[in-house]
Amino acid sequence: MKRTFVLSNLLALLIVCLMASTLFAAGAKKDPLANWKTKFDYSKAEYTYILSNISHPVIEGVANGYNIRDSLWKKSNGRIYVDYRPLAQLGGEKDVISKLKIGAVQGMLASSVASANIAEKLGVVNLPYVVDTYDKLDQFRADPELWGPYSTSALSAGLMVVDIVNYGEYGWATTTPVRNLEDAKTVNFRIAEAPVNIDVYKAWGLKFTVMPWPDVPQALQTGVINGLDHTAIVCNITKKFTIAKYFTELNYAQGLFVHLVNKRWFDKLPADLQKIFLEVVAEESAKTRALTRVQHDTQIAKAKAAGVEFFQLSPADKTTLIKEAAPVYASWGKKIGPDYLAKVRSKLGDN
Repeated sequence: MKRTFVLSNLLALLIVCLMASTLFAAGAKKDPLANWKTKFDYSKAEYTYILSNISHPVIEGVANGYNIRDSLWKKSNGRIYVDYRPLAQLGGEKDVISKLKIGAVQGMLASSVASANIAEKLGVVNLPYVVDTYDKLDQFRADPELWGPYSTSALSAGLMVVDIVNYGEYGWATTTPVRNLEDAKTVNFRIAEAPVNIDVYKAWGLKFTVMPWPDVPQALQTGVINGLDHTAIVCNITKKFTIAKYFTELNYAQGLFVHLVNKRWFDKLPADLQKIFLEVVAEESAKTRALTRVQHDTQIAKAKAAGVEFFQLSPADKTTLIKEAAPVYASWGKKIGPDYLAKVRSKLGDN
């Protein structure tokens, strides 16, 4: 009896251990950031830079934070550690912007639509057919006359704009084909919670619903919306194409993350580390913009292979969208600065 009792206890313990190991393994598999774990001991770093983002690093524009982390650690000889927090670990963008301003968070890869709430000049990149292509984005970043005013526009809020990365070109993912503007008038598009986007869709005369990103999957499944204003990269990676099986390549704007830094924190860095910090961010951001071009082609190819149909609007329809956006260029030109907007459009090529 005693032997049987001991064996029973041992068996029970073994079962508990197996269950625990199974649960542990399942938990490890569910960690969405397992592939990006830090591979060095950062406990003795002189400076910590907490950097936030709302999305998943499988998107190249989001992985940029991890690339900066590793490169900055190496080039600073372990003096600066980037504590990168993607997937909205620190909260939504509005909350993080508040934390960034007071220095509780030191950096943020903020969506360009959210950034426009910090400084209206930052909204220039959200206007339709202004900074709309990969080439124009690179030109915008490289031109001091264009990038200079943009990068200093948030200083009044205590923030520096140190660089910019992207996640593709915006278009329409829909549950029914949209081959032209007449088709588009039958769709209810989800758009971001941003004033620029709202003004654009009003000017275009299209039906839209302003909706937080987490609400999109259920809204698509239930038919609350039947269109989505976003990039093909994001739509394919986040499985939106499993429901919305059509994509119209408007390419009217780039999906962007603006790299914002708390200036007080930056000013406290020694001069040599300030230089290294800015150089690393610039180098890695340029690499990311190049990688995003590749990811764009890769994700579209995968989507097409899975049966998603892609369309492009006619030149006449594109011209119509630009003409209908005239009130938006005028109203936002006053906020951004009419001379600056005119210079951006002129230098990049006014469509």
